[in-house]
Amino acid sequence: MSDTEGPKGPERKPGLPPETRRDGEPGWAVGLRKLYNSVVDEPLPSSFDDLLKKLDDGEDG
Repeated sequence: MSDTEGPKGPERKPGLPPETRRDGEPGWAVGLRKLYNSVVDEPLPSSFDDLLKKLDDGEDG
């Protein structure tokens, strides 16, 4: 057995994701992108919107 072959086939190199698609993108990247996009698409809470307006207006309050 060589340094790159394990009992179940080629061993993974340290630091590489366990599953990589042919285009080089890890298999989990699609799910992460969907999660990110769902968070970005969420509406801004009104309380946070009010706070941003106060900061834009220069109010201390």
